[in-house]
Amino acid sequence: MDIPRIDSIDVRNKRVLVREDLNAPIEDSRVTSDARLLAALPTIKQLRSQGAGRILIASHLGRPAIGDTPTTAPQFSLAPVAARLCELIDEQVELVDFERASNMKAGAIGLLENVRFLPGETDNDMVLAGKLASLCDVFVMDAFATAHRAHASTAGVIDLAAVACAGPLLLRELDALSLLLEAPARPFVAMIGGAKVSTKLGVLDRLAEIADTLVVGGAIATTFLAAAGHRVGRSLIEDSMLDEAGRLLASCQPLLPEDLVVASEVRPGVETRIVPVDGIAEGDMVVDIGPVSRMRLSETFDEAGTILWNGPVGVFEIDEFAAGTRHLARSIAKSKAFSLAGGGDTLAAIDKTGVAESISYISTGGGALLEFVEGRTLPAIASLHARA
Repeated sequence: MDIPRIDSIDVRNKRVLVREDLNAPIEDSRVTSDARLLAALPTIKQLRSQGAGRILIASHLGRPAIGDTPTTAPQFSLAPVAARLCELIDEQVELVDFERASNMKAGAIGLLENVRFLPGETDNDMVLAGKLASLCDVFVMDAFATAHRAHASTAGVIDLAAVACAGPLLLRELDALSLLLEAPARPFVAMIGGAKVSTKLGVLDRLAEIADTLVVGGAIATTFLAAAGHRVGRSLIEDSMLDEAGRLLASCQPLLPEDLVVASEVRPGVETRIVPVDGIAEGDMVVDIGPVSRMRLSETFDEAGTILWNGPVGVFEIDEFAAGTRHLARSIAKSKAFSLAGGGDTLAAIDKTGVAESISYISTGGGALLEFVEGRTLPAIASLHARA
């Protein structure tokens, strides 16, 4: 892809603003998962090694808004992220506002407070984009997970910065996804789980065309089962998507669960049963896949040359309903295939199962990953392309 790359830019003694995705989970003012921070560290280290004069990092955290108005509520502050970055890189990382960012000393590393505190960020306001551009001599777009958002700190600042380029994390994401989509080792197995068909219909359509086997899980699979004529009790389904699910069933015959774990309620400690797909009772709720379906997934992944994984196959946040997703993660990890996994729930499942080192590539993207696979143009990538 023809976009400016950090390796070709002279950053020596320059003010560098780098957009990362440090939208990490926080509990009791502490970061509970380092995955996104660790993904950004090589970029910070590379900028250091290339002699950057000052490094300012920008990121968002959550959706800090009341209606359409940004809020600066303390639970959305990046202060815990700054503290954790200090520990990870063993250097001082100061949390700064615009004024302090403008006056950072040479050699310093700063983290700009949550960019979504700034009016105009999510509207891609060009005045705000210009203010961000004024903070740097070189802007590095390194946050693939936000590349599908036309925001001031992503696409807007690229258009206005003196020099703009893609960072190493963004480039690794694009390279991995391009390999997966353009020259996958066959068979190519795509595993798509989650809650709603409607949020993933475009990517399901695309994968139906290019994957050798499309596997669906979670409530997405329940909607497909209902479209196939199975009774699903009180399970979560999208009635408005039954026709679309039926169309995909006819066109590509996705792999569906053969047995399921059901419960009367979605809560810890509830009694569960394993039933075949035609054994779901009126009061049942599907909460996971059963042992036969788990073994079939293992066999499918064992034969795969390439695996794409996005989304769990059950309500994995509750231990009683997590066996299927744990089995899924371990099966992909054991496979000899090139495996690419991404999405917030997927990353959480990988962390929970402890298989991160055995997945070939873990993408930081969720929505951006799906839109790229679907074939959509990502605004930040388009802006970088225009600067080439």
